Amino acid sequence: MPAILNGKDSLNLMFHTAANAITLTEETIKRLNDLSFSGVDTVKSWGGSDNESRFSKNNILQIGSLKWEGQSIWENKNSGQETDGKFGTDLFENKVIELDFEENVMRISNNLPGKIKKYQKLKLSFENDYMFIEAGFKIADLTLSNKFLIHSGYSGALLFDDKFVAENKLDQKLKIVDEKQLKDSYGNILKTQKAVLPLLSIGKMNLPNVPASFFTGGIGRQKMSIIGGDVLKRFNIIIDANRTFIYLKANKLKTLNYSNI
Repeated sequence: MPAILNGKDSLNLMFHTAANAITLTEETIKRLNDLSFSGVDTVKSWGGSDNESRFSKNNILQIGSLKWEGQSIWENKNSGQETDGKFGTDLFENKVIELDFEENVMRISNNLPGKIKKYQKLKLSFENDYMFIEAGFKIADLTLSNKFLIHSGYSGALLFDDKFVAENKLDQKLKIVDEKQLKDSYGNILKTQKAVLPLLSIGKMNLPNVPASFFTGGIGRQKMSIIGGDVLKRFNIIIDANRTFIYLKANKLKTLNYSNI
């Protein structure tokens, strides 16, 4: 998404549903004009809790006709492909957020649109600036459910938390089809195993053969289960201004093959 920083630097930023700050990559910061840093602080990420990150205070960010003053900018290593950094839902406090993946458009408004009647309304949990949704799935003859962090910055489909994997012995009940390494925003390397869930249910909507991953080693590090971009893009999404409900409608991308099997 095109953005302008401090009235002079052009950026391409990613909207990240699990972020609550504006971050830019180290490479991006090298080419910016006179971005001054106030200090260094420690921040948490998937791969570690003691990452050092520089921060810059009192910046102005503009996206389209929207402008935010007095913003802090944080430095990290990675962002989405071909993006300079990311921003989160905190910029749109008390606003309705609409994500239209068919048209690749994000809309911000004061009120829910009239077309909301065509969407399925689901309860949204909003905890510590993070949004969670309940989803169910089947494994053999078992029907389970779990709370998932809505994480557009994760390109995969599902990522299970360590505790849920251990309690339900998912590594024994699911056939492992692949192994992969992930890097978080601060460069920490995480190894994952991948399997395929026969069915994922979100409200009344069902998705068959959904890839699911979980970390190997470092048990207890991954505290939250995650629903990522490879599932989210199959719905057009509206989030209410109070972050109490999420509205979903399956779109034409629902039948696409998953990119991360």
